[in-house]
Amino acid sequence: MQETKSWISRSLLFVGLVIVVDQVTKIIVLKTMTKGQSVNLLGDWLKFTFTENPGMAFGLEFGPPALITIFSLVATLLIVVYLYKVGGVYRPYRISLCMVLGGALGNIIDRVLYGKLLYGDPYFLGKVVDFIHINVWRGYVPDSIPIFGGRYLALFPIWNVADMAIVLGVIGIIVFQKHFHKVSLSEPGDADSTSGKSSEASEMSSPETSKDPDLPGEPGGEGNDSRE
Repeated sequence: MQETKSWISRSLLFVGLVIVVDQVTKIIVLKTMTKGQSVNLLGDWLKFTFTENPGMAFGLEFGPPALITIFSLVATLLIVVYLYKVGGVYRPYRISLCMVLGGALGNIIDRVLYGKLLYGDPYFLGKVVDFIHINVWRGYVPDSIPIFGGRYLALFPIWNVADMAIVLGVIGIIVFQKHFHKVSLSEPGDADSTSGKSSEASEMSSPETSKDPDLPGEPGGEGNDSRE
């Protein structure tokens, strides 16, 4: 029980850290920049460009803002349930899930509150503040490319700290998933303490190497009864 409380506390701190960093950077942008303003950091390769995203991560849209917010809330709740079930098994996998959860909650705060606080719109209709503009490539995709052919695309779209946390978390889940399943099948329990438990158990189960001089058959013992 104590181990469960321990990893849950660490997970909450990590998720909270992601949310704080995300929200603080967004507040700085809201206070110091105007919508559409760009500040070059490394020429055109890296700059801050203040935009508001009504859709999902990277500007993807599939419905009205309220529907996207509700979908995000449901998906986040599922992550919480899954994290609670498997979070004590393997630390790198848990950290990856926490990054996804922290990023999702960071963007949900924007969607639920920012519309109301900034423009007086109803709750759940807010837009996500994006500002990290990594301009790797932009132009028209050749018509021969399926789905995206003939469209003007920019790599990468403008994003934020929450989006970065989600992407890094998903990468971590993919990388650590195989080992997570091995650990969950062989050593259920908190990965932070399984190694200590294993060594302790091996010490307890190892036989004594010292010999008792009083045991029968030992040199000098009572069982070594020599007869002349």
